[in-house]
Amino acid sequence: MKKAFVSGCSGQDGSYLCELLLQKDYEVHGLIRRSSSHSTSRIDHIINQLHLHTGDMTDGGSLSNILRSVQPNEVYNLAAQSHVRTSFENPEYTANTDALGTLRLIEAAKTCGSNPKFYQASTSELFGMTETPQRETTAFYPRSPYGIAKLFAYWTVVNYREGGMFACNGILFNHESPRRGDEFVTQKIVKALVAIRRGTQDKLILGNLDARRDWGYAKEYVEAMWLMLQQDKPEDFVIATGESHTIREFLDVAAAYLQLDWSKYVVIDPQYFRPTEVDYLLGDASKAERILGWEPKVKFKELVKIMVEAELYDE
Repeated sequence: MKKAFVSGCSGQDGSYLCELLLQKDYEVHGLIRRSSSHSTSRIDHIINQLHLHTGDMTDGGSLSNILRSVQPNEVYNLAAQSHVRTSFENPEYTANTDALGTLRLIEAAKTCGSNPKFYQASTSELFGMTETPQRETTAFYPRSPYGIAKLFAYWTVVNYREGGMFACNGILFNHESPRRGDEFVTQKIVKALVAIRRGTQDKLILGNLDARRDWGYAKEYVEAMWLMLQQDKPEDFVIATGESHTIREFLDVAAAYLQLDWSKYVVIDPQYFRPTEVDYLLGDASKAERILGWEPKVKFKELVKIMVEAELYDE
């Protein structure tokens, strides 16, 4: 039985990845951050099948001790301060967790004794303001403390790989699901529109409606993570749908499903604009299709429907 270690196991991606690994008969170990109360709602249904460890991405000693104890075959680093807008308000914490945290974990993996394969959750925010479509060879131009921290992590993984470690970056474009955190714009829209339809909310405050994103389904994207570590040699892969849509379009589709006119309820507040914006993200995942055999099945409108129905029917 293979052993996998997943940091960020209680997040959106971590919960789907843990499910996938359990289905594939892995012994799954997860990292839970130290706090007075653990938030495990996304993994409560499988928590008895997981081996959970308390630690922190800002504490290299705890990470090293855990990995030496677990002796994993595969390490998936999904832990991060992953909200871009928050990274402008907390840049030092973002860098400590996302940049140095990755360095701490990959060094712990390198020295734990089991020679595990390493997956790093990279992001389309690496590209920032650059040409489209964005692929593995596109130049990086991050536009936020989050993107900059993730760029440090990306090159850290490349450096360790060139030093002989099996280490991959999954450059995932935006991916959503009913398990998405409430602070992310897609979930914020879905929850607000459903609440407006129910009469329990009367407005939705948003920022830039014209930002374009390549949105996919998180449950499908974790399969690509696993596939990267099953290859004969480590490489980096863009994971995306190849379609780009604006936040305004997301509003259109979600509101139409709920038979609402969102323009009656949406208020634009400048405080929700980023100081430096990423205007247009569009991924080219042809390398992943060619080498991994991975391609997205759920596209934009179906994704919005999945999220709205989950909120509407409290699934």
